[in-house]
Amino acid sequence: MKSPYDIIKRPVVTEKATLLTERYNQYVFEVARGANKNSIKQALEELFEVDVISLRVMHVRGKKRRMGIKVRKIGRTAAWKKAIITLAPDQTIDLLGEGS
Repeated sequence: MKSPYDIIKRPVVTEKATLLTERYNQYVFEVARGANKNSIKQALEELFEVDVISLRVMHVRGKKRRMGIKVRKIGRTAAWKKAIITLAPDQTIDLLGEGS
């Protein structure tokens, strides 16, 4: 069995993710590409000691990137998997470490 740290890679902190947190108590995480919903839910509940009400998972495709003057190289960013979780109304996750 994989460690929860192998499944949950990092929180996604963007404007949209912050808006979801403020309005709907939803959090966004980058997760391992081979992880399924059950393993993601177990890892989150174990790491943060919260109750996950719902979980949505999606694949984010890599984007083309052009580098250099006059477009010498064309590369791609890596594809990744994203999980959006909804917590119980009375629970939160301190992503920035501002708590006690």
